[in-house]
Amino acid sequence: MLAVVMHGAKDLRVEQREASAVLPGEVRVRVAVGGICGSDLSYYRKGGVADFKIREPLTLGHEVAGEIMEIAAPTAGLTVGRRVAINPSRPCLVCPFCRTGRENLCVDMKFLGSAARNPHVQGAFSESVVVRADQCIPIPDGLPFTVAACGEPLAVALHAVRRAGEVMGRRVLVTGAGPIGLLCLAAAIRAGAAHVTVTDLTPEPLAIATRMGADEAIVVSGEVDHLAQAASTHAGFDVAFEATGAPASLAALPLLMRKGGRIVQVGMFPPGELPLGMNVLITREIDLIGSFRFDQEFAMAIELLAEGKIDVTPILSGLYPITSALDAFEIALDRRRSVKVQLEIT
Repeated sequence: MLAVVMHGAKDLRVEQREASAVLPGEVRVRVAVGGICGSDLSYYRKGGVADFKIREPLTLGHEVAGEIMEIAAPTAGLTVGRRVAINPSRPCLVCPFCRTGRENLCVDMKFLGSAARNPHVQGAFSESVVVRADQCIPIPDGLPFTVAACGEPLAVALHAVRRAGEVMGRRVLVTGAGPIGLLCLAAAIRAGAAHVTVTDLTPEPLAIATRMGADEAIVVSGEVDHLAQAASTHAGFDVAFEATGAPASLAALPLLMRKGGRIVQVGMFPPGELPLGMNVLITREIDLIGSFRFDQEFAMAIELLAEGKIDVTPILSGLYPITSALDAFEIALDRRRSVKVQLEIT
């Protein structure tokens, strides 16, 4: 089968790979559409994500939807031909975190297209992929695969908003108008945020933020004067979602928050030390918490998409055949031209 495989930084190849056997409890899915994630782009640009480095050829891709083509054994609710979105998380289900509802912290997680383990967990930018049956969430016939493939990034945003605590009536800041930042915007609005400001280095994605309901869209550079002015106007932000993974962005946030505010760190940082004024966090009692992937939110994300309660179409920037994967990745790197680029796998 054809697959999109990383062999190292800037060494992406569309090549033939052997299909895996389907074991009891598993299904084979014919992959229709896959979204290029920021982590896929990081593997492409740098050969790694945060502390996870490519040490062997890695098939990328974890934002996918398709159609079941093979089932190893009868599985309730799943049949050959059923359209599904794939939850890329494959937790062990038995560790203390899995048993207490925090599957994203599983000690033996196998996440599609990830170099966090060695051997790596191969991803789903391939003509078919084998997953555990419980990773398949049925989708209605009327839901486009392009929309269903956004279930994973929307689940990340929903989890971040849940980690934020009370959002209803709050003034919210989202730093970074990439796919995750824009979906955090959508999720915060759905959670009842009173006012949402979105910032980015470039104006083009901020125009999409405005279309999606942002009250303010602010272009920032190395300086934070305009953002600080916005924070002063609004007496500081109650909640901030840091979705860039840029150390300078996090360093600037504490002074923009009201006392007792909460910063939710969603973006992954590059390796190394981070500058952060801890005394400001202490004296203003600002909470800084992490938000990693998602747990129960994936099924919720698919339900919201299927019911049209969150519209992700503004972030969709183009669909390219798998044979043009290299071109698609280069387009995805250009934030003035794209937000969410997807591959048509089959």
